[in-house]
Amino acid sequence: MVVLVIILLLILAAPYILQLFPKDNRINLKDFNKDASLLKAITDTTEADANTKKLSDTKPTSVSRFYFDPNDMTLAQWQQLGLSEKQAHTIINYTSKGGHFYKKEDLKKIYGITADDYKSLEPYITLSSSKYNKVAAGVVIEINTADSARLTQIHGVGPAFAQRIIEYRKRLGGFLNKEQLKEIYGIDTAKFAQLKNEVSVDPSRIKKIRINNVDFEELRVFPYLTNKQTNAVIQYRKQHGDYHSIADMKNIVILNDDILRKIEPYLSFK
Repeated sequence: MVVLVIILLLILAAPYILQLFPKDNRINLKDFNKDASLLKAITDTTEADANTKKLSDTKPTSVSRFYFDPNDMTLAQWQQLGLSEKQAHTIINYTSKGGHFYKKEDLKKIYGITADDYKSLEPYITLSSSKYNKVAAGVVIEINTADSARLTQIHGVGPAFAQRIIEYRKRLGGFLNKEQLKEIYGIDTAKFAQLKNEVSVDPSRIKKIRINNVDFEELRVFPYLTNKQTNAVIQYRKQHGDYHSIADMKNIVILNDDILRKIEPYLSFK
């Protein structure tokens, strides 16, 4: 009985005794980072699968045939040709990332396009080869004046990227240097390295903003200013009169030196 009482007392006292010993609060960062990376990979995969599953595999019942260039098609047009939403989305995803069809057979390489799909589409594929010929070694394209067809002659630039370059050029008013291409969605360091030797920039081609006449709606599309900064520029001009130089804009609190340096070449104070 004495032994049993002692054992019982030890069991009851154990939690209080353990509290007297210091705990090891160190975190094994190596294992933590490993687990975190694994969790992210699982999450990304799950999200990608979920997005894919949302797209329909059902092909449209109403189909219209027409001659087409696979490099210059919309999602709706692919579905008009009889492809499912998922198939059309796969092709658009390929071309929007710079993918290009150089010959008819390239369409067969797209995941989800069956032999029957290709057989029904092949007679209507018309590739404009002259339009998409790439430039020879040593040839450069001036990107402030090039149209969409000319831009697609740059290696790594398809119709989707050409359109993005033109749209961003329009918002800017023109490029001052090649490096601004990296500000365009999809043109990362690797993509820029691929095309930088085939392009040139003529800064004299930029269209300047008449800062003393521009209104909010016109200025808000300029990519280097947020809506809040745009409004501040307009309101300061209304309160203090016309700007005479970039120095006048230093009084606008939310415009720092970096922003002023970026926008100055694009402003006209006349």
